Amino acid sequence: MIRLNVFIQVEEKNQSELLGMVKELVELSQAEDGCIAYDVFESSTRFDVMMICETWKDNETLIAHTQSEHYKRIMPKIHTLGQFKTEKFEF
Repeated sequence: MIRLNVFIQVEEKNQSELLGMVKELVELSQAEDGCIAYDVFESSTRFDVMMICETWKDNETLIAHTQSEHYKRIMPKIHTLGQFKTEKFEF
């Protein structure tokens, strides 16, 4: 399995728009084959940070996810609204 923790730092003025897009991404990604878990969390200590936590069956399903229509449509917009740091774990 593969786990991605995607930390997003976002300015307050962009939070609502970004969260709306992330929620759509979460909903559509949860329905994909190979998706074990996919959710978004808001930091309780930093108002400007949220995290997308993804767990995938294997690298093939993660690659398929990054090639999906919704990923290609939503992610470029999300990237314009925040700064990203990704941690990847394989287990």
